[in-house]
Amino acid sequence: MSDVIGVIPARYGSTRFPGKPLAKIGTKPMIQWTYENARKSKSLMDLYVATDDDRIFNEVLSFGGKVVLTSSHHPTGTDRLIEVGKIFPPDSILVNIQGDEPGIDPTLIDGVVALKKLHRDWEMTTAAVEITDETEKKDPNRVKVVFDRNGKALYFSRSLIPSCEKEITKVFKHLGIYTYENQFLQKYPNLPPSELERSESLEQLRALEAGHSIGVYVTDHSGLSVDVPEDLEKVQIEFKKLGWI
Repeated sequence: MSDVIGVIPARYGSTRFPGKPLAKIGTKPMIQWTYENARKSKSLMDLYVATDDDRIFNEVLSFGGKVVLTSSHHPTGTDRLIEVGKIFPPDSILVNIQGDEPGIDPTLIDGVVALKKLHRDWEMTTAAVEITDETEKKDPNRVKVVFDRNGKALYFSRSLIPSCEKEITKVFKHLGIYTYENQFLQKYPNLPPSELERSESLEQLRALEAGHSIGVYVTDHSGLSVDVPEDLEKVQIEFKKLGWI
């Protein structure tokens, strides 16, 4: 059995929300909520936060989490994941867990990992949920995905896909969680530049355009993510309903 390692990339210098991982929700910082909820996953053999900031590093240590200090020159969370992946076996599976989803459902992690284990020949897996809010369908900040009958992604876009021009059909929102074969992840920076990636500003299109497979696990619900400070209030309300704070 291959090791399954969860990694939560976390940086302090977010453009829209500086210091986001340390923002308090109740009495805990967001990175702690994300870590503790992800730790409930039955699939992860281990879990680490990957950060380039001493403040986040020390905070994770203070609540007993595992953390790796990485380079400050990584342009994306994937690049940070690649650095961390070098310390694990080539045949391991790495799970990229977004640090701004403090209420992440551990069964979502289990779902994408199970799909990856079922299809070891698929280099990546990710997740999606059906969009039921009409305003989200045309929101470019909500990335959409279409996939084939076997669950392999066909395309990701900020535009509405399918267009629903001739017939109304289901539309699925992409959720930002990925699993990777570590061997593939280490080669990811060497993939040829992608026009589709630049056009859509979606990094995963580099893998698709190069002919690699991305499986899509479909869930029936998704947790709240925090993009801007105003989102914290929504999370506070949700956590109060759950009795967490």
